[in-house]
Amino acid sequence: MNQPTSYAIIRTGGKQYRVRPEQNIRVETVEGDAGTDVTFSDVLFVQDGENTHIGRPLVAGASVTGKIVRQFRDKKVLVFKKRPKKGYKKLQGHRQNLTEVLIKSLGTGA
Repeated sequence: MNQPTSYAIIRTGGKQYRVRPEQNIRVETVEGDAGTDVTFSDVLFVQDGENTHIGRPLVAGASVTGKIVRQFRDKKVLVFKKRPKKGYKKLQGHRQNLTEVLIKSLGTGA
């Protein structure tokens, strides 16, 4: 397998993401306008070349910096509920607010 030499696993919005420099990721809403720098301090794992830093649960002093590209809403998801033989039907829609972030750098804190 040909994996990138440096990457990190971060936690934001209750989910975990594997990120590397110069990558665009879509995460749940992060406060800020387009062009604003953002720092993710919940870093669970960092690999930079030959060095590996594993958090217990977080890597001490590590951070990932990025730049907000845009704030947007995802496609609509339809939720349909039905109870057989009861005449019950319910249709509900949901659109999630998302933020697109360009990862600029990974900081190991070591």
